[in-house]
Amino acid sequence: MTRILALETTCDETGVAVLERTGGPGSVPRIMANIVASQHDLHRRFRGVVPEIAARAHLRALLPVIEEALASSQTRLDQVAAIAVATRPGLVGSLIVGLAAAKGLALALDRPLVAYDHLEGHLYAAQMAFPDEPLYPCVGLVISGGHTHLYECASPLDARLLGGTIDDAAGEAFDKVASLLGLPYPGGPAIEVAARSGNPRAFDFPRALIRDPRLALSFSGLKTAVLYALRDQVGPHQVPPPALVADLAASFQAAVVDCVTAKCRQALDASSATRLCVGGGVAANAALRAALAEMTAERQLRLAIPPIELCTDNAALGGIAFTKLDAGLTAPLNIDVQPGLIRSGTPA
Repeated sequence: MTRILALETTCDETGVAVLERTGGPGSVPRIMANIVASQHDLHRRFRGVVPEIAARAHLRALLPVIEEALASSQTRLDQVAAIAVATRPGLVGSLIVGLAAAKGLALALDRPLVAYDHLEGHLYAAQMAFPDEPLYPCVGLVISGGHTHLYECASPLDARLLGGTIDDAAGEAFDKVASLLGLPYPGGPAIEVAARSGNPRAFDFPRALIRDPRLALSFSGLKTAVLYALRDQVGPHQVPPPALVADLAASFQAAVVDCVTAKCRQALDASSATRLCVGGGVAANAALRAALAEMTAERQLRLAIPPIELCTDNAALGGIAFTKLDAGLTAPLNIDVQPGLIRSGTPA
């Protein structure tokens, strides 16, 4: 039995998990505790994440969340075999807070430090959700507030970027459109709720690059189309009626789902993989989950999406650290954060 303590501070969620593996190398860990302190209330009035506020909130929350995770899992610090932390990609200040804490714990406890890629962790969450079924190799989709990218994954630590958004991430587009419609932050859940009573065919919004042979997505023009449609209906600075908000939300959501589903289909058609693994906060969207389920069922392919609590940012993504430990990939204490998207398949 081996337990690790994993930290997640890539954006605006302070996450700490205790993960345990009872099997040998290659076996999938189980979650003993997975505690998340959300910052949504802090960022809501700005309708988006403010990096400085996020970093300071991590500083306040991290030690109490560590204590809660240890208590919840009935784990003492001396029982922890390694410290795992996400070091890329993300907000610089937020990443530094988590890495500094992880380095301190590793040094004080004389335990190995494992640095993992947040996006690879999102995809590995699908494997953790289905521990008895090998999911690699697969095509991986990470779709969140900061990322919308497709990968060819030979293994948990070998993810080759196939393509993705050339401007906004899908989650960012949800947040911006929600703001236009007067809906609360975060925009993804608010758009989904509003869309339930709307007509997804009320507005014929563009599906940019949907027939382009490149594995590329674009959502900036879609946001602009929503803005112009809103102005055409009610004029600038006017409050739209609820029925109009519902139709705009439903039509926008349908356009995003169509584009993402089409690019997943394109990636699968070009790959020998028989599985599609999906991770990231936008993977919690019911319309997207249903569309991907229908598309993969038509092709008799396996779709693996973790439960919603493992889609959003959380430290259980650090379960991938066991795979890195198996490969001897520990990190030196002078490792630094790498906030940008890593485009190679090179492990951290």
